Amino acid sequence: MGNSLFSLFLLTLLLVGNVQCNPNYREALAKSLLFFQGQRSGRLPSDQQLKWRSNSALFDGRQANVDLSGGYYDAGDNVKFNFPMAFTTTMLSWATIEYGKKMGPQMKEARASIRWATDYLLKCATSTPGRLYVGVGDPNVDHKCWERPEDMDTVRTVYWVSPKNPGSDVAAETAAALAAASIVFRKLDPSYSKLLLRTAQQVYHFALQYQASYSDSLGSAVCPFYCSYSGFKDELLWGAAWLFRATNAVYYYNLVKSLGADDQPDIFSWDNKYAGAHVLLSRRALVNGDKNFDQYKEEAENFMCKILPNSPSSSTQYTQGGLMYKLPESNLQYVTSITFLLTTYSKYMSATKHTFNCGGVLVTPNTLRSIAKRQVDYILGENPLRMSYMVGYGPYFPKRVHHRGSSLPSIAAHPQTIGCDGGFQPFFHSMNPNPNILVGAVVGGPNQNDGFPDDRSDYSHSEPATYINGAIVGPLAYFAGTR
Repeated sequence: MGNSLFSLFLLTLLLVGNVQCNPNYREALAKSLLFFQGQRSGRLPSDQQLKWRSNSALFDGRQANVDLSGGYYDAGDNVKFNFPMAFTTTMLSWATIEYGKKMGPQMKEARASIRWATDYLLKCATSTPGRLYVGVGDPNVDHKCWERPEDMDTVRTVYWVSPKNPGSDVAAETAAALAAASIVFRKLDPSYSKLLLRTAQQVYHFALQYQASYSDSLGSAVCPFYCSYSGFKDELLWGAAWLFRATNAVYYYNLVKSLGADDQPDIFSWDNKYAGAHVLLSRRALVNGDKNFDQYKEEAENFMCKILPNSPSSSTQYTQGGLMYKLPESNLQYVTSITFLLTTYSKYMSATKHTFNCGGVLVTPNTLRSIAKRQVDYILGENPLRMSYMVGYGPYFPKRVHHRGSSLPSIAAHPQTIGCDGGFQPFFHSMNPNPNILVGAVVGGPNQNDGFPDDRSDYSHSEPATYINGAIVGPLAYFAGTR
């Protein structure tokens, strides 16, 4: 495929059925971070801006005689799943490391969103010797209820992994999150940074020493919700890569190398970390010229060639309106995660004016940047429906998101308790817009025909999630700082 044809395809992607709305990336960045306040569990701080939320789940951990309050509810429910929460934390930290200088006043908010998670993850890792707590709340019970987190009366079951029931995937992802966050806080709060790094090393050692998937250890407590479908080898690589980035220690370099041949997926998500690890490790080859890391550069470029439209090895669909389309359920999680890798690899390439080829197609930093920008702009309203998929951004956005706290009246508006079944009628089944705007939430997104019903019961398209937002913060900061 010639370069002129490739350019024509890009132009078509930009023009087909879309409205040019000149997205305000700074506003979108601020709102994408504000969303995390709506997901907070535990005792809320005095500077909480989303006032319709209140304290919740203050006694999480009591079942195991530990304090596991804090952290984030993963999506539209009231469960704390540490596997996606840790991934979200890793991505927020990576965004801050790569794009912090472009964040301006939002840097403080980014750090706060990371620390809300790491304070909780530290408790999970250090409260009981020989245990890593990995979640609170029985998802099978919680999902039968439609109630505010503030009213929650379902059993707050505590889940953990241990040498007898290991979980290398969730442990290595927790280590990645703590290691990445240790870089974020290194100058600002050195003692906190050291605690994060020390704990990351301990948790990673556990992941390595007792190898098994947490899905096998915990069963229906995490499956099918956040089953580790890709196994745990990708998290072992990702965790080692982050510990190498944080320490520069030969031990972790050797570990990365020893983990052997990798899968070459065409996806990046809370479950499958290979592509993220390859891009992270490729930095040493591209920016530092270290030939020991050329393997990861090649693997990262192999991934890019599977993503780019009109690359001979592309395995990625695009909708007629130009959106990357990977899977029917919550497709935007893949779009935001992959877009993060596109902007980041483009940034690494730019450092040395590096280019590569996908078959006969020349790929420059701007090639990746253009596809990434198209994805971000689509999410912010440049699409056939002229719909922003970020709640509270732009004139037209999802009004009936699948989210308990947003769809039910706040404690201030409705002080009486709303029990497990009390939220379905009249709130869940109502056609009215949600009473509380979950500002900044990016929902699951449109279908493969660029359609979006804005239906509260349609969780595949209407549910926001921490990991969708966690991955878009970086690209928004990148574009906010390059205008």
